Amino acid sequence: MLIMNFGAHISISESIEKAPQRAHKIGCECFQIFSKSPHGGTSKEITREITENFKNEVKKYNLKNYYIHTPYYINLASANRRIYHNSISAIKEELTKADMLGAKAVVTHLGSAKDLGEKEAKRKLIEGLKKIFLSSGDEIIFKAKLLLEITAGAGEIMGDTFEEIAYFIKETEKDIKKNKLGVCLDTAHAFASGYDLRNKTAVQKAFDAFDEMIGLDRLNLVHLNDSLTELNSHKDRHANIGDGKIGIIGIEAILKDERLKEMDFILETPNNKANEDLEILKNIRKKI
Repeated sequence: MLIMNFGAHISISESIEKAPQRAHKIGCECFQIFSKSPHGGTSKEITREITENFKNEVKKYNLKNYYIHTPYYINLASANRRIYHNSISAIKEELTKADMLGAKAVVTHLGSAKDLGEKEAKRKLIEGLKKIFLSSGDEIIFKAKLLLEITAGAGEIMGDTFEEIAYFIKETEKDIKKNKLGVCLDTAHAFASGYDLRNKTAVQKAFDAFDEMIGLDRLNLVHLNDSLTELNSHKDRHANIGDGKIGIIGIEAILKDERLKEMDFILETPNNKANEDLEILKNIRKKI
């Protein structure tokens, strides 16, 4: 029996409590949110009342898992001390909110090597990941996992290969307990990074490589997006399902991969067509 869930990134405009209803309205079974403006600024306090209202709305609409995405400004490899430490604090804050709201995980981008060069940037990034979970030598326990999202690799953005993601996880977990880190695979990003996903054979090869390098047990979420740009373009441009270079054949192959049958799939597709894209995915699921 298939228990894969489909959802989308949902606005928290006006109030985070409105997100579950919005998710239900477009046909989501799971969903993702920002807990505050993705561009930064002060964060509105999530009170006990807001938390309870949010959870009640989730239950009311029978929504399954939900996820929080960190703000866009995160850079765990920044040479700027303020940006670096703010990035660590912001991820900690999102993990704390995730635990309050009952979210399954927090998804984050990692940052860019442009300030420091690749070697030093990787070292600093790993130290930053460790600092998220360590305070004065003691380990902070979060219920929610932290998911490292694969990137398209534009410029010197880090985390665009399975090997690099695996390296970050391995090095970070030398000093913290295992299984605190997972992976969010964005199909548009992976495709732009050079992982072909256009047909069954390509999809099998890509996920075989993921399993060999990282382990499929680490794959906790898929951002299911078509790609506006070509394979290995290193450009982050999402397209609606079936309208991009991955195409409907590739999307079907991903959903039909037996190893992903219990996965949550979150859309981040453009043009406010999430409801239409969700319908496409549900129709494919009926045929599996």
